This record gives sequence, structure tokens and C-alpha cells, in this order.
Amino acid sequence: MNSTPSRQLALQGAAVILVLSFAWPYFGLTAETLPWQQTSLAIGAVALIFATLTRQPWWWRIIHAGFMPLIWVTQSLAIDPIWFLVAFILLLLVYRGALSGQVPLYLSNPQTVTALAELLAERGPSRFLDLGAGVGSTTVPLADHFPDSHFTGVENAPLTWLVGRYFCIGRPNIHWRWEDMWQVKLNDFDVVYAFLSPVPMPRLWEKIQAEMKPGSLFISNSFPVPGTAPCQVIEVDCTPPRPLYCYKT
Repeated sequence: MNSTPSRQLALQGAAVILVLSFAWPYFGLTAETLPWQQTSLAIGAVALIFATLTRQPWWWRIIHAGFMPLIWVTQSLAIDPIWFLVAFILLLLVYRGALSGQVPLYLSNPQTVTALAELLAERGPSRFLDLGAGVGSTTVPLADHFPDSHFTGVENAPLTWLVGRYFCIGRPNIHWRWEDMWQVKLNDFDVVYAFLSPVPMPRLWEKIQAEMKPGSLFISNSFPVPGTAPCQVIEVDCTPPRPLYCYKT
């Protein structure tokens, strides 16, 4: 399954071409105006079919289905273009990871933090790294619970990082970094936690194997490493299910 942005653009483009290749000749021959509302809905339906047939993740299927109809709705509202620029800037500030690495903003829930705390309690004082740390929903409560451990949060979305930086104030055992996770060296940490998406997992596992010291622990929230059996799977009591996949290096 290829879920890259270029693949998604190709799927949406194919849907547009297919629908318009039938719609334009038909309405041209009948001398009727192309009904853009119905056409946009048809493009959304075809794009959804293409995304389903190519086994794209569920969120891409929703995006494909709604993309062209939303463009029609937006165009019919005659919104001032400046608001689109403002919306894009805000999305970039908060969801930079989704745009650059197909990693949406996920926030770990309290049940997950409790499960992680139990794992850390078994290991003793640790050097914990949260890749894609968001606003610190994992790092901050764990740092409060384990003052003898050191925690590092890495986030590359500017606004999200800034919010997390605020929550880290007054906690000397947290190092809050604005950085691309692929640039972080993992050999300084004995526990690495990530709540990302299926897309970066193969590359991340290669990085973990190459950089983490033997005996270290990698924990992935919800998304297992393809083709690699975890040493432990922790079923977190929450809805929707958010299992923790644990891998020893």
C-alpha cells in the first residue's frame, strides 16, 4: 500500500479526469450547463472507490470522498481568499507533521499514560524520549510521576511545540525540543515512545535498530512495526482501543 501525498494526488486526479471525460461531452452535446454540484459529488464518489480499491488508510478515504464536494461548497460561499491563507498557516503551525511526514496530531489519553508509567516503574530511572510529543500530554505527567527520570519531547509543529513548552515550565527533568524526529540521535535514550501513523513505522524501526543500545525499549502506540513481532502487547482500557506494542532492541 502506497499512501504518499503524490499517490493521493494521483488518485484524486484520476477521479476528476474520469468523471469529467464523461460529463463534459454529454453536457456539451446537449448544450446544457455542467452541474458542478452533482459533478463534485460524482468525483468524490469515484475518488472514494479508487482509494478503497487501492487500500488507502481510512482517513485518506474520507479526504478523497469529501475533497471535491467541499471545494464546490467553498466556492459557492464566495469566501474572501485571505481566510484560506490564514487557515493554511494555522494548519501548518499545528499539523506540520501530517503535511511533511503523514503523521497526524494524536494526543495520548490518561489510560495510556498510566500503562506507560507501569512500564517505567518496572525499569527504574530512565531516559525517556517521546517522538512527536504534541503538547506534552504524555511527557508532562510522566515527568511529574518520575522525578528521578529524564524526559525529552520532540515536536516539529511550531504552535504545538509552543503549547507543550508552556506546560513544561517548572519541570527540570523535561527537555522540550523543536526538531525533526529523524534528526534525533536515539543512542542517548533507553525508552523511546511514539504515537505516529503506519506510514513512518518501517523507517523508524530501521533507525531504532541502528541507533538504540541493546536492552533498550521501543513503545509504539496503536501502530505495530510491520513484519516484526513485539515482545509484549499491552491492551489499554480505552475507547477506541490503543494497544501499546513493545519492542526490545
